Amino acid sequence: MGYTYSFEKVHDMSIDVEVNLKIPRVTIPSLNQDNKIIDNSSVRFIKLIKVPAIPKPGALLQLTTSSGEPFECAVTRADWSEEKELFILSCSYSKRSISADEYGALVNDSDWTMRRLL
Repeated sequence: MGYTYSFEKVHDMSIDVEVNLKIPRVTIPSLNQDNKIIDNSSVRFIKLIKVPAIPKPGALLQLTTSSGEPFECAVTRADWSEEKELFILSCSYSKRSISADEYGALVNDSDWTMRRLL
């Protein structure tokens, strides 16, 4: 006796995950003063998203902010959280730097939460 496995049912399923995004420091240019540098090493940006499957380390995720501009991040690890009952994807912003506009869109997006590391 065999079992039939329907790929369509699996394909339609999505998994809720929490993205824990690390971004690089931001340099905000100023005409009248020294450029302002924002060090983001002690903060992470958190957002709940749906994925078709848990991505492996090294996979790229395309994310967005309320500005609608997409950006990519690289998954560094995926851990199950018993407390939250979901996977937490630790990710790093894929570019070496983030623009002041992209940073502003991330900080001002109500879907993203800035969380300080302990």
